[in-house]
Amino acid sequence: MNFATYPSLAGRVVFVSGGATGIGADIVRAFAANQALVGFVDLNADAGRELEADLAARGQQALFLKVDVTDIAALRASIAETKVRLGPVAVLVNNAANDARHEFSEVDVDYWDRAQNVNLRHHFFAAQAVHPQMRELGHGAIINLASIAWRFGGAEFPAYAAAKAAILGLTRALARKLGPDNIRVNAIEPGAVMIERQRQLWYTSQASIAAVVERQALRNVLLGEEIARAALFLAADDSRMITKQSLIVDAGLR
Repeated sequence: MNFATYPSLAGRVVFVSGGATGIGADIVRAFAANQALVGFVDLNADAGRELEADLAARGQQALFLKVDVTDIAALRASIAETKVRLGPVAVLVNNAANDARHEFSEVDVDYWDRAQNVNLRHHFFAAQAVHPQMRELGHGAIINLASIAWRFGGAEFPAYAAAKAAILGLTRALARKLGPDNIRVNAIEPGAVMIERQRQLWYTSQASIAAVVERQALRNVLLGEEIARAALFLAADDSRMITKQSLIVDAGLR
């Protein structure tokens, strides 16, 4: 298949959280392939450095920084460092998350707070940190990664589902707030994306994957590349009049 490329992304600085593995790594690769300058953070230093080296070998520019997104001071510092080393951030992709399953009766206050911190809180503070840089540029695009988990109930991870639902409310509020500065804010809601983590923890057999695909309107395995292509579109000038929206990429699973 032949997929679109976006000339407007060439030379733009993109910041991706949770970019070392999974969907985040696919997003980093996609922007780098479109000649963007990509800064990305993750806790997995080995995977992050490996991806950074792989992109450099391809002649693509990327900067990896080891950061825990629940440490807001460190997150802010990494965004500031990205500006110094690559330039003002024009595109922010808030991707970092943890979809760990949890039993309703066993969730305590500390677990709840950790779940919100890793799945929701950093979206707000990353947007706050890049806002002056985007205002300086005169434009910007913020893309928040939500999930369809909240739409079908997500009984096996209520704290995660609550955070992902809240991302849509945050997206709409930020779009209204930042629109006067020509900054667009949108969300993507992925479906059952079969990244390595999902295959190792939740969909450990071909039969379990096939069962999910059977429930989709489109009977192909959903991959991280599909989410990355949606992010490219929402970041590029092609979507210059699209904001305050959420794009579901789930192959019709719901």
